[in-house]
This record gives sequence, C-alpha cells and structure tokens, in this order.
Amino acid sequence: AMRSRAEVEATLRTAKLNPAELLPAAQCLSFGPQAGVGECCLLQLEPGLCAELEAGRSLVIRGEKDEQAVLCSKDKTYDMKIADTSNMLLFIPGCKTPEELNADQASCNIIHSQIAGFSNSYWELRRCRPKLKKLRKLLMEDPYEGPDSGKDQASTMSKYTTEDLLSLVQASEEEILHQLQVIDACKIKGYWRILEFDYEMKILNHVTQLIDSESWSLSKVPLRTCLEELGPLEPTEMIEHILLSYGRKYTDDGDVYFEMREDKICRAIAQMLLQNAVKFNLSEFQEVWQQSVPEGMTTKLDQLKGLALVDKNSRPETIFLLKVEDLPEDNQERFNSLFSIREKWTEVDITPYIQDLCAEKQTVGALLTKYARSSMQNGVKVYNSRRPIS
Repeated sequence: AMRSRAEVEATLRTAKLNPAELLPAAQCLSFGPQAGVGECCLLQLEPGLCAELEAGRSLVIRGEKDEQAVLCSKDKTYDMKIADTSNMLLFIPGCKTPEELNADQASCNIIHSQIAGFSNSYWELRRCRPKLKKLRKLLMEDPYEGPDSGKDQASTMSKYTTEDLLSLVQASEEEILHQLQVIDACKIKGYWRILEFDYEMKILNHVTQLIDSESWSLSKVPLRTCLEELGPLEPTEMIEHILLSYGRKYTDDGDVYFEMREDKICRAIAQMLLQNAVKFNLSEFQEVWQQSVPEGMTTKLDQLKGLALVDKNSRPETIFLLKVEDLPEDNQERFNSLFSIREKWTEVDITPYIQDLCAEKQTVGALLTKYARSSMQNGVKVYNSRRPIS
C-alpha cells in the first residue's frame, strides 16, 4: 500500500527525527514485481573506462570456459573479481538524489519509487598483464613452411584470422596486434602465421648472402633490388617480411631501404646453432657463432638475453638454449620452473626471464622479493626458491 504523508510523519516521530531538518520530499520505496536477486550485475569502472562507454565504444569480456574472465577495452586488459558488500545495493530507476531534490523545490511531497533489482556484490576491475602466451601457442600449431609445402595446401585447420585471435586470446585488440608484431607474425591469405624457424632462416640467409655479394652497407639495403634478385627463389612478400622483421624500414630519395638489425640477426643465428645441441662448450660456441654471422657483424653474449643461458659453474663453461617464451605465464609457476632449472640465480641471469612479468611500475627487484629469497655466495647476491621445488 502507498504511504500517506501522515504515515511518513508518524514514522519520523517514532525514529525521533525532526521533520524540519529534512528535505520536504519523502521517497517511499517498494519492491517491484520483477525485483529478483541475481538479475543485475554491477561493474565498477575507473573514469577512463567510463569515458570509453560514454563515447560509444564497447568493453569486451574475453575468456574460454576454463579461463578466469578478463575485461578488455581497446588497449588495456583487466582482471574481473567479485567484491561482496555488507550493504545491500538497490537499483531504483528515476531515484532522485538530495542534490536533485534541493534543486527542484517544486517536487511533490511524496515520491513513490519502485526497486527494480538488488545486489550484494559487484565486479571489481584490476589492470592486469594481457595473457598473450596463448597467441604464440595458437600460431605455432601450424607454422608456415613456405608456398611449396604440400602440408599447407591441404589444411585450413589451426589457421587464425584477427577475429579468431580476438575471441581466443585474453587481451585487448591493440595489445594483440602489438604482440603479433613482436613475434614477427605475418598475414598470409587473411590468416596470421608465424614462419617455421628453418624457413625463416633460409630466407634470412638469402638476404644476408645478397648483401654480402653486392657489398651493400648493412645500414642501406635496397628493397627493390632484393625483391628483383630474390624473387625467383621466394615469394616477394616473404622477402619483404624478413626485411621488416630483421631491419628498420626507411625512405631515401623516393626509394625504400632497410637498416639491418645486427643484434636480432646475431641472435637468430645463435638460436639456429644452439637448437641442435643440449649444451655447447661456451668458447667453441662463441667462435663458431662469430664465423656464422654476416661479414661486419659482431656477436656479443648480451644479444642472447632471454634466449640462452651460460653455465659458469661447469668446467669448461657451457651455454644452452632457454627461451623465455617457453616458460609459464603465471608468476609462481614461472619461478618454480626457473628454480627447477637452476637452484640459485644472480639477478643479472634471472632478469631476462622475469622482466616480462613486471606489472605497471613494478620492478624486477620487487618480484624477486616476493617470490625468492636472497643469500650471499662468494660475495655475490643470489636468489633461490622460497618453497621446496619438487
């Protein structure tokens, strides 16, 4: 039943409240017929995300059935967590705030409002690292082995368009497109592909041999001549893709040139040498590596951060392949995996393998404090696991 003014005033007297101190309008709430629990979800947004929605852009919830849901804007990813509240939250369409009632003195004495729904919790968003490991995993299901590979003609299995990746990878569109560049993926017939490593090295080898035979400067490799000379050997878009992956594109006097990236080329050649050996004698490896890179390039162990690890404790010293992209994405699992490979790490050695775990404004030092314990060994600070590694 609707309350009358007299009933409202009787209630105020019972509550020992002075009507003169209150606003003249009273809002009487009643539950509407559809006010079911769990019908409504509340989402708490920071101002930036609010502005996205108000500007007509959308936010997307991503994740497959076995994954923890994340919410993505155009360029950021957020973890979604349920926050319980001790106060029940009521949804009241057209409910007037005290400010609105003050502004509108003419508003009638009693306002009857219906509660459309209620909730005891809301979704809280926390900015998180995009979960991008899956992107590489999906593309590695079917790496591109070149146009002559019979396998490629037959299958349309495991090929992904941008739309497919957006529905499968828990990251925003901009983060996904940026990561595709980082992992040197290229679009072939509308599908994103990663070149199979041996095929990639074959084309890179064609390019470096051409640079050598033409005596070009590594900082000025002409695109047109590369395509003309190597076109009969490989598709021109593959040659251009390799130049883009291993060089920086620029224009000079209307012609397109590439400045080759020495560190990246040396790194790829090291990977080729290391991937066929379990461990490699370090000094022998350094010699073979320097002989294998193009004329005019200098190899340095610094180029191998996050790709290979030197074992200084073995006699003679050895080096072996350890790729950061093969390690788990979850922080605790990453540390477990590193501590099972090596019991004690120096900060210099472990940094390339945990750098990508740092959240916004977080340092490697803060991660080590949380997941490892430090001790001194021969005057050097080393880190080991906080928990026993099985």
